[in-house]
Amino acid sequence: MFSERIVKCVFIWGLSAVTSFTYAQESRYSFEQGMMGSPFKLVFYAKNDSVANIAAQSAFKRIEKLNELLSDYRDGSEINMLSAQSGSGKWVPVSDDLFNILAISQDISVKTDGAFDATLGPVVQMWRHATRKGIFPKESEIKEAMAKTGYTKMKLDPKSKKVFLSQKGMRLDIGGLGKGFAAEEAVKVLQTFGIKSIMMDAGGKIVLTSPPPGTEGWNITISNGSDSLKTMALSNVALATSGPTYRFMEYNGTRYSHIVDPKTGIGLLFHVRTTVISLDGTVADALATAFSVAGIAKSKKIIARFPDSKVWLVERQDERVAEWNTLE
Repeated sequence: MFSERIVKCVFIWGLSAVTSFTYAQESRYSFEQGMMGSPFKLVFYAKNDSVANIAAQSAFKRIEKLNELLSDYRDGSEINMLSAQSGSGKWVPVSDDLFNILAISQDISVKTDGAFDATLGPVVQMWRHATRKGIFPKESEIKEAMAKTGYTKMKLDPKSKKVFLSQKGMRLDIGGLGKGFAAEEAVKVLQTFGIKSIMMDAGGKIVLTSPPPGTEGWNITISNGSDSLKTMALSNVALATSGPTYRFMEYNGTRYSHIVDPKTGIGLLFHVRTTVISLDGTVADALATAFSVAGIAKSKKIIARFPDSKVWLVERQDERVAEWNTLE
């Protein structure tokens, strides 16, 4: 879901060994704009102000276009119009952007045994309403919403770029990977301007390209959700995090994460924080959710299907906090 609220970024970013903002006739530029309910921040190196301004404007326009297509908050968005045709028996033609993100979603759903699922829209809608009202959904409401979900109920035809939603009442929600996808697309736009060193922070979903001039990488500090920090000089990778720090529902003394388990329809209870590093921002974003849902034990098996990804997963087990970290 593309939330309309502003949330805090999880990553603390900086530059390794930077003492000046200008190297090899390139200067450092920073732009920030509120989009998709989060602060989107661009940092990159360009030859001059003119190139930097045009490039940044073009990148933000690309993100806004994607939001128009993919936001389930907008009644007229393409993804909502597709959902409205669920159960019609029709294969619906969609744009390349919508088809591509749904194809990535389906691939990850299969590889994570359903721990990630873009068809959870009915459940997400139910929990949004419950959170606003402060009322825990009835078991019958959860069951009814769950009956309209399931990634196997969505079929894709790559040749015709058509989508088939088999059951009436389905509602797609690609919030679990949408910001990572938008970050990747924004970076592609900047690269068409000859810009090579880029840090795109889409509300904590970060895509990094080549290191800033004169450095070994973008200096990223990652938190485990409590008191442990890890700083890494990174380049040409993407990072994403998930956790209930800012978005959750508390009911009768129990805190439920905004991340819903596709198998139960209920927010996670034991998840603390997940950070994923992958080669692609969309994949990193989706895996941050999938590993959070799967938990440490299952994620250790799932990660074998994603050899280019690393994870730092923290969860509560009984009275203790357990961690699994492959970022080393």
